[in-house]
Amino acid sequence: MVVAQRLLITMSYGARNHWTLTALVVLGFLTEIVSSYPLPYRVNGTLLERKWDSILTRSIGMPSDKSDVKWRRDYLIGIKRQRRLYCNIGIGFHLQVLPDGMISGIHNENQYSLIQISTVERGVISLFGVKSHLFVAMNSKGKIYASPTFQDECKFKEIMLSNNYNAYESKMYKGAYLGLSKHGKIKRGTKISPAMTVTHFLPRL
Repeated sequence: MVVAQRLLITMSYGARNHWTLTALVVLGFLTEIVSSYPLPYRVNGTLLERKWDSILTRSIGMPSDKSDVKWRRDYLIGIKRQRRLYCNIGIGFHLQVLPDGMISGIHNENQYSLIQISTVERGVISLFGVKSHLFVAMNSKGKIYASPTFQDECKFKEIMLSNNYNAYESKMYKGAYLGLSKHGKIKRGTKISPAMTVTHFLPRL
């Protein structure tokens, strides 16, 4: 009886050793796979972990680190929104960019009033006619025109106003703004200011 018990214990111990050895082999195999995994995916994984850590950090009220601030700054660059810019002047107008290069206001929405607002720098955007494929631009005299290519004169500072409307100031020519008259005509940018309703635009779907 004692001999049988000892034999059973010996067999059980041997089985445990066998499974332990198997587990070690499998673990070593998995480690080899992970170490040889392509670098870009591993980097993306790190970025994903960083984003989740950032979300967790902000949710519990802890200050974010410099890497998180940089990530959020980089994230702002390249954001694209398709909106209609509504100016509540006169009967109310939507900015439109026509294929012939004419830029004006139109009361009713149409295919040419859909504008793609793209972030090109922090707080700086471009306005692109989705249908006409033309950029809104402003020259040194404050004249608004349509450009087939993106250039510095196509850059506008997007300024949020206290009434929740936005004003768009030329990035190159300080003090020159995008604006519409009460008849839906483009105003000369150097003759208007954010204190005037003609420069107030509401981006909306």
